[in-house]
Amino acid sequence: MAFSLKDLDDTQAPLLEHLIELRGRLVRALVAFCIAFAICFYFADPILGFLIQPLKDAFPEGEGQLIFTKLYEVFFVELKVAVFAGFCLSFPVIANQLWAFVAPGLYAREKRAFLPFLIATPVLFIMGAALAYYVVMPTAFTWFLGFEGEAGGMKIEALPSANEYLSLVMQFILAFGASFLMPVLLMLLHTAGILERAQLAKARRYVIVAVFALAAIITPPDPGSQLLLAVPLLVLFEGSLLLMRLVERKRVAEDDEEPEAEPAASAEQPAPEFGDRDLQ
Repeated sequence: MAFSLKDLDDTQAPLLEHLIELRGRLVRALVAFCIAFAICFYFADPILGFLIQPLKDAFPEGEGQLIFTKLYEVFFVELKVAVFAGFCLSFPVIANQLWAFVAPGLYAREKRAFLPFLIATPVLFIMGAALAYYVVMPTAFTWFLGFEGEAGGMKIEALPSANEYLSLVMQFILAFGASFLMPVLLMLLHTAGILERAQLAKARRYVIVAVFALAAIITPPDPGSQLLLAVPLLVLFEGSLLLMRLVERKRVAEDDEEPEAEPAASAEQPAPEFGDRDLQ
């Protein structure tokens, strides 16, 4: 069958339309981030004060300070605060634009399967970040400040810099938030057929070791902080196994309710093209 130039132009047109749509989605996401960044930069001092609160509470009453050793350090600290907070503030818009671009290419069943993961991602991240801010960081900072004192007749005093402290706080929040996304990753792999619940159940002992190793790496070197991360992760892992079991039971029930297969002639119908899926 000859492939004419007109056919080539027809195949390129949908691709160009998708690229134009992608550019528009990216521009909207970038505009949302820039607006959020500008707002957060204006309120950088209150946001920084909120992030400093765990360290302030760890110091004795009326003591403690943050220093800066470079004249431009505090400016870049507030810039980093604005970028970090601006991305968090604009994430719903960014995720919405991503979903609006991907959703037309999915079947209705695929949309129903993927949407819960999109909703669960920010919820679980916020839960991990809240655990880091309200529980882990105060515990860790109190433990760190316990090393103040004297050694060899010299006074040892904590004088953290603003930039180093902010980097530590962001590391805590991102590490705990990302760790709490483990159920989303496991459920995605299970939905895609890459992982089975029975495989994870058999590997439970290895998962426990891996979780404690991860907790030892991203938390301060004290048993309390490691347990504060490891225990919730293990609970989330067991919850993921329970969800997998429910999903597998639902699949079995749906397969049992499906009618008998149609004649072979109907099974030979061609699969919908990407353009046809856009119409669903």
